[in-house]
Amino acid sequence: MAFVLRRLGFYVAAFFVAATINFILPRLMPGNPIDIMFSQAQGTIPPEARAALIETFGFATGAIHEQYFSYLKSVFTGDLGYSIRFYPQTVGERLGYALPWTLLLAGTATVMAFCIGSLMGVFAAWKRGGAFDAVITPSSLALQAIPPVVIALVALFVFGVMLRWLPTGYAYNPGLDPEFSLRYLGSVFYHAIMPVCSLMIVFVGGYLVTMRNNMIGQLGEDHVIMGLAKGLSERRVKFNYAARNALLPSVTSLGLTLGAILGGSLVTEVVFNYPGLGQTLYIGIVSRDYPLIQGQLLIMTLAILTANLIVDLAYVLLDPRLRRA
Repeated sequence: MAFVLRRLGFYVAAFFVAATINFILPRLMPGNPIDIMFSQAQGTIPPEARAALIETFGFATGAIHEQYFSYLKSVFTGDLGYSIRFYPQTVGERLGYALPWTLLLAGTATVMAFCIGSLMGVFAAWKRGGAFDAVITPSSLALQAIPPVVIALVALFVFGVMLRWLPTGYAYNPGLDPEFSLRYLGSVFYHAIMPVCSLMIVFVGGYLVTMRNNMIGQLGEDHVIMGLAKGLSERRVKFNYAARNALLPSVTSLGLTLGAILGGSLVTEVVFNYPGLGQTLYIGIVSRDYPLIQGQLLIMTLAILTANLIVDLAYVLLDPRLRRA
């Protein structure tokens, strides 16, 4: 319990710091959302409507510290105001629509990358120096060095434009109504294949190399040698003795790389016009939608901190030494 409380305190402080940075960053951007609205209206909005717009969208006026405390109040009450770009939708409504799509994209890609990478890392380490290890490990490192936007653009051009095997954008067929039906779910799955796979390919190499290195370190341990000497099956020693202990650092890296995965999903969503948080953030930045940008970054921060807390708790469950400590 003391360990859990310490981690909770750390993440609460980290969230407070991130919220403060979230307040500062949009205000460092050039331009003002109200001025942009007036310029886009091309004189159709009277100047006396400026004060009404500021009050409608909840922009804090006055000294910077007054704006900061007003912002903190909105954060802890959950009242993030109205979106400028998607008015009359509130920020919560817009992000509530986009969040499930990002969870589907980033969550599926993360699980697939972790499982496939860890499994291939086990086999590469068990037969290290063999043909599989000689091919798959350098290839994974090469793919890991390629930015997610390059993988997404290449996949879009090859499979969407040249071969026309997969759709080039959006999350489902626009001609279908969102409903719980096999036709709609099949369309969602069909449209998710290319963005999920392009994002998964980038990160599978990191999990493979991490698991391979951890596994090689475990193969020289006494309990693995003893298991082989006792005549246990190769499969049992490989997975129950070596891979189980080698998995602990991989679980830690899963939480540490979540930020990079979310960042990659943002770029991937923009490339494939996927209606998730990445596409929403891009639209918010272009239109200087401060409330939407702040709400978006808060959700990303909270998601990363929550995932790291879950990883910490999972590490305690996987490693009995931490529970005894």
